[in-house]
Order: sequence, then structure tokens, then C-alpha cells
Amino acid sequence: MNKGVTDIKSYMTQVGRDARSASRAIGAAHTSAKSAVLLALADALDRARPALQAANAKDLQAAGETGVDQPLIDRLSLDDRAIDRMIEGLHQVDKLPDPVGEITDLVFRPTGIQVGRMRVPLGVIGIIYESRPNVTVEAASLCLKSGNACILRGGSEAFHSNRAIADCIIEALGRAGLPQTTVQLLNTTDRAAVGELLKLDAYVDVIVPRGGKGLIERVSRESSIPVIKHLDGVCHVFIDDAADADMAIAIAVNSKTEKYAVCNALETLLVAEGIATSVLPVLAERFAEAGVVLRGCEKTRALVGAAEPATEADWYAEYLGPILAVRIVPGLDEAIAHINTYGSQHTDAIVSNDYGRTRRFVAEVDSASVMVNVSTQFADGFEYGLGAEIGISTDKLHARGPVGLEGLTTQKFVVYGAGEIRHR
Repeated sequence: MNKGVTDIKSYMTQVGRDARSASRAIGAAHTSAKSAVLLALADALDRARPALQAANAKDLQAAGETGVDQPLIDRLSLDDRAIDRMIEGLHQVDKLPDPVGEITDLVFRPTGIQVGRMRVPLGVIGIIYESRPNVTVEAASLCLKSGNACILRGGSEAFHSNRAIADCIIEALGRAGLPQTTVQLLNTTDRAAVGELLKLDAYVDVIVPRGGKGLIERVSRESSIPVIKHLDGVCHVFIDDAADADMAIAIAVNSKTEKYAVCNALETLLVAEGIATSVLPVLAERFAEAGVVLRGCEKTRALVGAAEPATEADWYAEYLGPILAVRIVPGLDEAIAHINTYGSQHTDAIVSNDYGRTRRFVAEVDSASVMVNVSTQFADGFEYGLGAEIGISTDKLHARGPVGLEGLTTQKFVVYGAGEIRHR
């Protein structure tokens, strides 16, 4: 499926050059031009339903022949509902405020000059992702709206579907009068293309990997380009002894069971000693009904006989399935220490009616999202009002948490004057 690509290095170098050139055009494009391409893409996808589904059928057939698991096949499918969601997502991104060109913090200095900061695109973004063809549309739309060119490398299992979507993107860019190389989907499944992409620091400004831990570790290890990433979602809920028991039970169950295979799912439940006897037996019943296996510390197992013994490795584990580690702790200090020791700095929540304790939790837990009396499953760009996200970053530079349009931009200083000159 390399479609005639024989010299990967030369091919990737040309892709990089084209992206850099296109980035200048999209970076200077007016909001109306970016809106035009997003709406043109929505229309192109709607008209291309037969072609999209015919291409998708090839991917689904190949997945079935290679024994791909049903959950992956479900994510791979492009039925009418999935296409409708892609189109709806484009309209949502179109309605978001354009961050590019916004000037903030504009102040006069004693010298008479006026200094502020302008939000500008990053430039060229390389995005490497797996499985879901809808990510092709999500990534392209966010990059276009934020004024960036992008290079997309989808998973081989969605090759035909992604190519059909890319044809719609190329058509939309042409209709809007923007360079068709503004969004480039790599026309090869050769893994060497990823290695070459990670070396294109002369043309690419940032890499965003979306996928499993193996992919993200490889990208982090090999890239000579800055990476926006997260490795694990080891998320915690701490039930404080000042919590409302019913609220705590509802939040813990939802945080774990609303969806298992997501990075914001609860993986370790911490319970204060003072409330453990009130909530843990009830939680154990609720989790058993949902088919969740509990792995607990000795104190947990004394209260919940069905819990399996937890090992040290369980406190670090991202299960992404119906397994939950449970630990009873003396109180807030020990909960914070546990999270900062074993957590992945993704999303952590406290359930408590004590304002002072929740303030300490928010201040002292070092994670991208820290929550009070709410399910961890809300850690999501759409729920945060970002409209959409390119991913969730557990890094501290350059973006942290759900990465939306603003996370795909940076700032530059702008200085205005009226002929001022500096004397030292």
C-alpha cells in the first residue's frame, strides 16, 4: 500500500517542504477562508458517503481477515452515523472563536512603548495516530482552524478510509482557494515513514502522537521535534471522610464504568479510613454488578472479601478495562502523597465537603486536571468548552491537559510605538 512511494526519505522531505510552504498561507488566512474550507469539507464528506463507505469496507474486510478485536472494528467503522458525527464536528470547530491574531496584555511602558502578546500558529504539526479514521477529520479541522499546516500518518488498518477522507480534504482546500498541501496524509504504510517524519525538524514544529503506549514511547524516544503527548492515564478518586457517601459512590462508579478504555477512567480508588466502612461495601456491590474486579490493600480486603490482593505494580497500572485498584489511607496527606508518587499527572479527583481539604488537594496534586466532587470522565476537551481536542497532554510544556485550538498556537510579543528610541 505504498502507492508508488519507493524512496521514503525523499518523499518525506518533499512532504515537509510542501507543508512548510503551505503553513505560510494558512497562517495568514482570514477566519472566513478557514471557515470556507471547513464547511466545504463538511459538504464533501456528505456527498462522498458511498466512496467513503466503499473504502471503509476494504479496511473492515482486512481487519476481519486478520482477526482484529471487535472493539477495534467498531472504532474503524464509517457508517452513516460516524460520518454524521464527523460533519457535526466540523460545524462545531467552525463556530469556535479563531484564536489566531488575538492580542492580549497590551500595556504602556514608562518609555511610551506599548507591549502585548499576539497568538499565532505553531506552523507545521505532524500527527501520528491509530485505528479511528474520524481522527483524520478531527486533526485536520483543528489544525486548519488554528492556522497550521499538518502532516497526518494514520494507522495501516484504516488506510483506505483515510485516503478517501483525504480526497475530500484536498477537494475542500481547492474550493476554498488554499494550498492542497495544507493537509497531507502520508500515502504509505511503511513504518520507516514515521522515523523520517520524526527527523523533519527543519520543516515540522511539533509532533502529536495519538495511540497506544508503544507508539507514544517510540515517538518520544526517536523524535528530534518537540512532542505533545501523554503516556498513561493512571487516574485517582480520593473519597475523603468529609464526603457525602451517596455522592462519593456515584462519582467513583461513574469514573470507572462510564467507559473503561479511555485515558480519563478511574484506575485507583483511595478511601479515607473514617468513611471506608460506610462506602466500600456498597461500592464493592456496585462494581461487582458492573463486572469490575477489585484489587485491594490488606485493609480493603478485610472489608471486601471478594477483593484480590493488590501488588505494588497495581498502584502504577493503567488497566483500561474492568479492574480497579483500591487502597484505604489514613487521610488527605497520605492520599496526596500516593497520587503524586504513583499517578501519571493526568486526572485526579477528591470527593469532600470540607472546603479547606479540597483547596489543599487542588493546590498540592500535580496533575493536568484536578477535580472536586465530579467524575474523572469529564476530563475531555469538549466537556471543558474547547469544542474539540487533539489529545490530552500530561506534559508541562507547551500545553497541558486537553489540547484544543489554543494549545495548537503560541504567542509572540508585539510592540507599538510613536518613534521612541532607547537611550542606555
